[in-house]
Amino acid sequence: MWQIFKNLWFRDTHEDALFINDTAVRIRAGILLFIPLYMGLTLWSAIFGGHWIVDGDSLHDTLDTDFDGNIIYSAHVIRRTWDYTIQTWVLLYGLFELLAGMFVWSSRLSPLILLSSLLAARQPKVWRPLAPKRFAWALGSVFITLCLIFFNPDTFADWVNKLAGHQLLPETQQYLSYWIPTLVFVCIGFMWLEAVLGFCVGCKIHWLLVKLHILKEHCETCNNLDWEAIAHRKAERDAQNASARTTQPTPRTDP
Repeated sequence: MWQIFKNLWFRDTHEDALFINDTAVRIRAGILLFIPLYMGLTLWSAIFGGHWIVDGDSLHDTLDTDFDGNIIYSAHVIRRTWDYTIQTWVLLYGLFELLAGMFVWSSRLSPLILLSSLLAARQPKVWRPLAPKRFAWALGSVFITLCLIFFNPDTFADWVNKLAGHQLLPETQQYLSYWIPTLVFVCIGFMWLEAVLGFCVGCKIHWLLVKLHILKEHCETCNNLDWEAIAHRKAERDAQNASARTTQPTPRTDP
């Protein structure tokens, strides 16, 4: 138990190349999955929910019908507005969790890292390098940041305009594309793959960028391969196969 509080999900906090327990990572991903699910329900309500609030006391029958025979009512209605304060705080916490896992000192500030490490204590430990996970969490942080700006365009525009000293972004209209909220559903897919199947999409993208020489940070697991030992074992197998071929009896041929 003391080792969990000391190292959290790290194999050794003093290693040059940090390794983390992938079992704990998957547990935390399963918990954090509730954040994009909640945001997905918010978007569903905002897009497909009712856009008008009807005052029931003002609903009156006009004693008239339309061409299809439907009764026409008159009512006092109010255009519905959405307050994303709670969703903003939820997204900020998700952003904090992703950024906190990137370093040893910041991981100690995360309650979910401690909780997932405790839940994974009795499970088999699977050590994975931290570098690809950092890339995956950085990608998720970009998604969350874009969603935060989308839900709070006026606040972000006010900050940018004050820093710039003049108006760069409009403060009274949405200036981001409406496809950005769909990143919530991308996050749901990515986190489900991580939590349920153990498939880290961000890690695969990291591997591809290293393969294309865009990133120079290679996977530590690959760097630790002993190529001399592999070559030695291959030479031994080749020698055994050659010896087996020479010791096989030659087929007899009749004159």
